[in-house]
Amino acid sequence: MSPANTSEANTSVERVQTVVIGAGVVGLAIARQLALQGREVIVLESDSAFGQGISSRNSEVIHAGIYYPPGSLKASLCVRGKQLLYDYCHERHIAANALGKLIVATSEDEIEQLHELQKKAQSNGVNDTEMISGNAAMDMQPGLQCHTALVSPSTGVVDSHNMMLSLVGDIENHGGMVVFNAPVESLAINNNQLSVTTGGEAAMTLHTKALINSAGLHAVPLAKTIKGLSNADLPEAKYAKGNYFKLQGKAPFNRLIYPAPVAGGLGVHLTLDLAGNARFGPDVEWLEQGPPFNYSVDPQRSESFYEAIRRYWPALPDNALQADYAGVRPKIAGTTDFKISTPAEHGVNGLFNLFGIESPGLTSSLAIAEYVGKAINAG
Repeated sequence: MSPANTSEANTSVERVQTVVIGAGVVGLAIARQLALQGREVIVLESDSAFGQGISSRNSEVIHAGIYYPPGSLKASLCVRGKQLLYDYCHERHIAANALGKLIVATSEDEIEQLHELQKKAQSNGVNDTEMISGNAAMDMQPGLQCHTALVSPSTGVVDSHNMMLSLVGDIENHGGMVVFNAPVESLAINNNQLSVTTGGEAAMTLHTKALINSAGLHAVPLAKTIKGLSNADLPEAKYAKGNYFKLQGKAPFNRLIYPAPVAGGLGVHLTLDLAGNARFGPDVEWLEQGPPFNYSVDPQRSESFYEAIRRYWPALPDNALQADYAGVRPKIAGTTDFKISTPAEHGVNGLFNLFGIESPGLTSSLAIAEYVGKAINAG
């Protein structure tokens, strides 16, 4: 960064080519991409460490690209991002294991839903799925109960913490900077210049040519504070809390098990961490208010978990589930897709707002970074 002028330098006012707000996996991936492109980049994070929001409160699943409407950003960026993520983690020796997933129909009326998912997957360029009989699925995963299953061999899990740590290293190795404890207090557009003022111990004002709002759960509220940006076209934010319960005892399966999707999410599914431990979730709990959020998990919600899980794993013992953690998904009204708002849409040069970046945001992160990098170059 360079001082704007002598007097401004005394008041911590500086110029930087690019500012990224948010040090979650998506913000870090974007900052890395831009640093690799030779841009001067600073990442502003309100917390004391990276990935403290959505990026640390998910199931760390690498999604294949099965669920999303053909032609959507989620579809294209998930499929592209999956390959980029596996390649990146392989090169950096970061754990990213393609365990495989079974999406199961636990009743005959769900079978057609699986066929539709397979068609959608093929339209998205995911050509490795396989429909198998219930008997074949149950032979593959003893203890499972289902009528039919859709197998996704390229679904996996990733060590998201070490991935983000590696992204921070890439940013810094290419001249970028990640600043923690730097909450954004105000944003403004003045004379075709973007200004960001932060609080914290190292309070500063940054004048920048490019500003990427990758604030996750705070992206919409933050965008609404930008002085000089019309709020008329900004989306309405909605929030869905997802609660997780961990299984006490040995995991019953060695692949991820998902039921047929439900409204607002993918159903209460079984995921495995890199140590092989099983957790179930998330459910969908719609919240009436925005941040800050209460991330505590109500143990009484386990009642609905037992019912949902026993549809595909009848042998789930009583009292085997323990409240684990919760996350919140930033959704936007009127669409289930990602929304990346660019200067072509709102008319402010250099401003990029990322809205509704929920699942499969982790899988898509490196592809989202490519997308934003190309958009900045095009502008």
